[in-house]
Amino acid sequence: MAVQPAKPVAPRPVVRASEADEAQDGPPCPRCGTPNLPERRFCRRCAAPLTDTAAPPKLPWWRTRWPFRRRVRMGGSGNALRRTIALLVLVAVVVGGILLYPVGKDVFQDVLDKLRSTAPITPAQVSASASVEGHPATAADDGLTNTYWGAPAIGDSITFGFRTPFRLVDLIVHTGDSADPQRYQQQARPVVLSLEVTASDGEVHRQQITLNDQPGPQTVATGISDVVQVKLTVREAAGIGSGRAIALAEVEFFKRT
Repeated sequence: MAVQPAKPVAPRPVVRASEADEAQDGPPCPRCGTPNLPERRFCRRCAAPLTDTAAPPKLPWWRTRWPFRRRVRMGGSGNALRRTIALLVLVAVVVGGILLYPVGKDVFQDVLDKLRSTAPITPAQVSASASVEGHPATAADDGLTNTYWGAPAIGDSITFGFRTPFRLVDLIVHTGDSADPQRYQQQARPVVLSLEVTASDGEVHRQQITLNDQPGPQTVATGISDVVQVKLTVREAAGIGSGRAIALAEVEFFKRT
């Protein structure tokens, strides 16, 4: 009687210790706490990275503002837009500096006028458009207040010229024919003068001066640089009458030292 061959039987698997049963002496996983060998890069249980990754550097404040806080689609990225904005800002700064330079320069010079001292400066020449007999233009620059330049009428002017340019901080005007109150009103007195100051580059600075009708010095602040000529024109006068000249006793000039 024939016998069928027996069915082959597969060998039973051999049980081998798994890595889980092996001693794992190493740092714990930052996510699940499972110990891992030091050479492992990923957790054997949850596959979390075991190597410390450096935190990304903190962005500067301007990168947190639009449009720098994210990439903007403009030709593939926001670089073109950022460059355009940066260029516009630069142009605005340059234009603003050009426009504000004269103002800043004047403010700086005014501060220096207050911090530094002043000294008198004497004109090199004095002339007038007209003068009454015996009262020439030079009488307004002789250091005396009992002599005067006599202007025949409204509109007459006196001009002071200087050898070298200087910073005119202020000037002092004495009106009338005398500082004595008893004699002050014997002649007419200018009460409004137009001031024209010419700089070395030809620029003319104009200012109207209103004076008190009383004896004594009256200070007029100017603050003009590179002055070479000063012209005073009589615009209004008090005490005008027949036979009376408009008396300007003295004009003093002060420069910055």
